[in-house]
Amino acid sequence: MKRINKYLTFLLAACFTLTACNDDFLNTKPLGEVDETSVWTDLALAEAFVVGIYQGLGNGGFDEQMLASLTDEAMFTHPGRGINTITEARSNSADIGWVNGTLSWNNMYSRIRAANLAIDKLTSPNFPHSGATVDRLIAEARFMRAYYYHQLMRYYGGFPIIDKPYTLDAPTFDIPRNTFEECVNFIVADLDAAAGLLVGKSAIRGRATQAAALTLKSRVLLYAASDLHDGPTAKAKSPDLAAYGKLEYLAYASGNRTERWQKAQAAAKAVLDIASGNQMGLSAPVDHATGIQNYINNSMARNGGQNEILLGRFFINLKAENGGRQGLFNGPNGYNNWAGNTPVQLLIDDYEMMDGTSFSWNNPAHAAAPYDKRDARFYASVLYDGAQWKPRSSANQSRDPLGQIQTGTYPINSGGQIVNHFGLDTRNSPIEDWNGTYTGYYFRKFIDANPAIVDQNTWQEIPWPVLRYTEAVLNYVEASIELGQFDVAKAWLNQIRFRVGQPAVTETGDALRQRYRNERRIEMAYEEQRYHDVRRWMIAPQTLGRQANGINITASFKPGQSLSRYKYDPTVYNYVYKVIDMDPGKENRKWLDKMYYLPIHRDEMNRNELLVQNPGY
Repeated sequence: MKRINKYLTFLLAACFTLTACNDDFLNTKPLGEVDETSVWTDLALAEAFVVGIYQGLGNGGFDEQMLASLTDEAMFTHPGRGINTITEARSNSADIGWVNGTLSWNNMYSRIRAANLAIDKLTSPNFPHSGATVDRLIAEARFMRAYYYHQLMRYYGGFPIIDKPYTLDAPTFDIPRNTFEECVNFIVADLDAAAGLLVGKSAIRGRATQAAALTLKSRVLLYAASDLHDGPTAKAKSPDLAAYGKLEYLAYASGNRTERWQKAQAAAKAVLDIASGNQMGLSAPVDHATGIQNYINNSMARNGGQNEILLGRFFINLKAENGGRQGLFNGPNGYNNWAGNTPVQLLIDDYEMMDGTSFSWNNPAHAAAPYDKRDARFYASVLYDGAQWKPRSSANQSRDPLGQIQTGTYPINSGGQIVNHFGLDTRNSPIEDWNGTYTGYYFRKFIDANPAIVDQNTWQEIPWPVLRYTEAVLNYVEASIELGQFDVAKAWLNQIRFRVGQPAVTETGDALRQRYRNERRIEMAYEEQRYHDVRRWMIAPQTLGRQANGINITASFKPGQSLSRYKYDPTVYNYVYKVIDMDPGKENRKWLDKMYYLPIHRDEMNRNELLVQNPGY
């Protein structure tokens, strides 16, 4: 015992000796963390903090579940993910359904708090700096605050505006929702300030620029002018909204709607004056093959298409993020992929013919060959039966040496007998049948066609277009139509069409409005536009209320023809195409007007007693 006490006395003496030399012994900092004081006294750390605010973008729209499957663009193949809760109008405050982290109430406010903190600390920085550098960081923080608030606005309506970082000693955390008009004004003020501070600043990939700030402003003001957010129009079109006692949270209660369209038009024009897209300014349509390649370039941000991206979420293989796995998430099961978000027939039918006329199943020529002579963007966006695609895996190339999409049922001659061959990309395939499409289609857009990208094993480097130039053009076109400036609208709309080989539109009035809306649907497919467009136009009952559908394809041999291994060949087979609705047991789509907005989760309602819930919940 005495020996142990001697050692303890020695150790204590040693400790006191050491601490006498270093008073910070007990104040050591974790090596993997940086304290707040250090962040705001060091320019590099402050910049790293601001860059971290962008993490709220997540993978952009490149998660396994995509917003497209909540619309009439696509359906999600796999059950149990909360998708049907929204498509079947079963959302409620206890179970909203699938909500991506890029739009959840809690996540957005977490990022907004970070932006508020950065703005507060950088307004009077405690480190040596050049004013231009700090201006950029403040601009980026204000831009990202505006972006996250705009996410809240377009999914939930008016929100509580918080413009400072709250601390634990705040007198209260209960804050009421601001009106929709106040929210729009706050976001626009942030974007104006950001754009002004970013003038002349060189672009940094994946970070805010003047053009990005102005494009987001044009989006916000376009929404503000739309039917859903004009109080009298919203009440006239929806009894649920008419009965809601706090409509000012969701729409302008009064004011001049024409002025709102003028502001939206001016905001979009400001983008067109300082930026340019890819292959714009053409005076006539390009040829069909060039049109396909132009759209692929724009989707992949390559060969000039990178000019389309005003703000992107970029991915690199070294990080192996899920945003680089669109081929795996959405590719065909016959290529060992998951077929997650598959295009529905409703979208397929809205792609025009090459000559600009509408596709129709009542046209015998169209019905006999539905994938012939369609808008170039169809071929750049969709994998359909018979489409040429990548080589299959080495284990399956003997089944399909040509790499053609097979989503039908076809006869083959096996040992002198005619038997059915189930397409390799169907749910009766010998390859991962559980991952087959229900609709008969797969995504092509955003998926790298390079055979070296083996989707189930490797990542791709395609950026998600958070904001792109063509959206600003379309915003300008829409505002011009609503202001009766039809020639202006057509001049810009036709530039978009010419670069993909489609002929000019010539309509005016409401006919032009409908052509424009379909053009926006096709051009911006799978880019998280459709979800909001059909709501703000208040056409969701006629669009999202329709049952998801697909195609059933069967074939028979032409007289005297026979094949022992299937390949797509209209000279050998007669193909029959039949549109089918999805089994209601799989998905039974329904629209209720409460779905114009998501509900605020009951946990948020319990945290803040001043919140008022959205209508219908």
